[in-house]
Amino acid sequence: MHRITLLGKPGCHLCDDAREVIARVAGELGVPWEEVSIESSAELTEKYWEMIPVTLIDGVQHDFWRVDEARLRAALAT
Repeated sequence: MHRITLLGKPGCHLCDDAREVIARVAGELGVPWEEVSIESSAELTEKYWEMIPVTLIDGVQHDFWRVDEARLRAALAT
């Protein structure tokens, strides 16, 4: 089974939009997901600061800045 991770930070409006899409898709498909703040780690902050929100599927980067719902669904179907 796949797992989605949303990398973001508090106060990020794009992260709010991404969270909505991910929660809806994950809920409909029964896929577990988690949200991690890039502020929790200097490594995450350095790597993803310019890209948030970042969506990972099974630990591999899938999207950044925006979550395309159709693309997310297609990736989870494989």
